[in-house]
Amino acid sequence: MNHFHYRNGVLHAEDVPVAEIAAAVGTPFYCYSSATLERHYRVFESAVPKNTLIAYAVKANGNLSVIKTLAALGAGADIVSAGELKRALAGGVPAAKIVFSGVGKKRSEIAAALDAGIFQFNVEGEYELDLLNEVALSKGVRAKFALRVNPDVDAKTHAKISTGKAENKFGVGWSRVRGAYAHAATLPGLEAVGVAAHIGSQITELEPFRQTFAKLVGLVSTLRADGHKISRIDFGGGLGVPYRQDGPLPPDPASYGAVVREALGGLDAQLVLEPGRLIVANAGILVAEVISVKKGDEKEFIILDAGMNDLIRPAMYDAWHDIVPVREPGSVQRRVYDVVGPVCESADLFARDRELPPLSAGDLVAILTAGAYGAVQGSSYNARPLAPEVLVKGRQFAVTRPRQTVDEMIAQERWPDWLL
Repeated sequence: MNHFHYRNGVLHAEDVPVAEIAAAVGTPFYCYSSATLERHYRVFESAVPKNTLIAYAVKANGNLSVIKTLAALGAGADIVSAGELKRALAGGVPAAKIVFSGVGKKRSEIAAALDAGIFQFNVEGEYELDLLNEVALSKGVRAKFALRVNPDVDAKTHAKISTGKAENKFGVGWSRVRGAYAHAATLPGLEAVGVAAHIGSQITELEPFRQTFAKLVGLVSTLRADGHKISRIDFGGGLGVPYRQDGPLPPDPASYGAVVREALGGLDAQLVLEPGRLIVANAGILVAEVISVKKGDEKEFIILDAGMNDLIRPAMYDAWHDIVPVREPGSVQRRVYDVVGPVCESADLFARDRELPPLSAGDLVAILTAGAYGAVQGSSYNARPLAPEVLVKGRQFAVTRPRQTVDEMIAQERWPDWLL
């Protein structure tokens, strides 16, 4: 469920007409619904065991106002860089609720996280154990960590967002896990507190979760028998969301929560979960204006003022996003279009052979389920400024990230001395 709906023939974000926002900030822009963010978080929270640390995956949407909205509900943060650490802290997430994941943590990033006093590091490899130990000792502290293991489970999702198979770069191979913990036990700057796994994103079946969770719970028992004081288990995130209104629905949070509870059984360990897309995807839309409708020899194209630099998911993953006109079309004969942007790439395509109501230059459209991996993956390719982000709450809306200007882009660059 989300809070984008037609009222009196016009698409609204909660109680605000989307066209009103477009008139105020121009297009394209991202729009997020506070009510949807809050609802999705609470639904997920109610589905999982009490006292679970829900560490929102900041990579899905790093907008500070989005982070602050979730932090106010009690969310922690799952981060993968020092930049995301700063964002999470700036958004009001307590350091004691922050989990630092990611395969390429630099010494300076580890130092910043230790200085902040984060909850734990999810360590990706044996090399990182040694680095974490060195930095912790230099600061006179012990770093709490969970080893991210690679369970070699096929998440049955897109290959580019699968992270739990043996061929993927993430985590420690299953055969090396016990040895890695044994090595960590010899390092005085480390404290092994947990085990972790994350097998991918946009997972639409429960069985991969069931297999992964069972392996992790069994691993906890093995590690405890080896003498390690494992008190936390991090199941990661990855539960998928519905991108098509007419498509099959992925498992809901209640069904996912049942699998979590079944896997945990009576295990005495604090649970950590890292949802991202599930919380923010349906809470956001990308609004664009039709520049023109172009008839080719074989196809008819709707050309938008939003491009792949604004929303790269269709180009990168062949991802589907529903597209709707901001003005409700009524019962009209639909036409078949390719919906494209102005970027100088054939991959700049939002939809191929899509049936839509007839559209004309100047019409507004909304690209739905764009709250996750949308603005956060935006770029300034073709010298196109980053799109603004807007947060709605009831009848109020605010620009939370202004539209970048070309002058601001140019001002970030510096002339070398020999060109002055």
